[in-house]
Amino acid sequence: MEHLDAAFFFALLKIIWADILLSGDNAVVIALATRKLPPKQQRQAIIGGAAAAILMRVVLALFAIQLLQLPWLKLVGAALLVWIGVKLMSQADEEAEVGEVNGFWPAVRTILLADLAMSLDNVVAIAAAASAAAAPLRPVLLLIGLGLSIPLIIFGSTLLLRLMQRFPAIITLGAALLGFVAGEMAVTDAALQGWVDIDLHRLAYVAGIAGAVLVVAIGLLRSRRSSA
Repeated sequence: MEHLDAAFFFALLKIIWADILLSGDNAVVIALATRKLPPKQQRQAIIGGAAAAILMRVVLALFAIQLLQLPWLKLVGAALLVWIGVKLMSQADEEAEVGEVNGFWPAVRTILLADLAMSLDNVVAIAAAASAAAAPLRPVLLLIGLGLSIPLIIFGSTLLLRLMQRFPAIITLGAALLGFVAGEMAVTDAALQGWVDIDLHRLAYVAGIAGAVLVVAIGLLRSRRSSA
């Protein structure tokens, strides 16, 4: 109890805020990947996807700082997110019934791949927030942060699914968000350090916009070709 000081509660507030911001990416992926499933399978995929995201965060929390220093890792993750964003967006106008392509397991596989690409940065953000507290309480804060992610992801993806049914344009916005995350992730890769002498925050913002435009443009092009 002696370590439960102002620093602990300030770190907890930062973790809660980081969870609210970062869990949105995972919720978008889950909502996009499960939007064509029957209601029962949607619920199963949402719960399974959220649980898988948290499990990966727990595992990655042990190695996140070291892994993020490996060159090319973020670039690979960024490319994976672009591919997933294009794939999800190009399926937005398809009217095929749920089957082999748009079935339960393909949806779960898509969720897992996207979660794997995004979870490293999420874990690092939570770990950085927890570092402000006393060392004995940092593992507790990390577990709290990971635990809070579960209801946020489940609630967020459920809400987005309902909104997508009423406003299909949200699908395009969701795919653009994945492209934005991919762009930000790519320019912070260790392999690119020293290549450019530009403010990293500004560069990440520009790269994020470029990634969003790229995903939407390729997705629209594929959709038009498939409908032609």
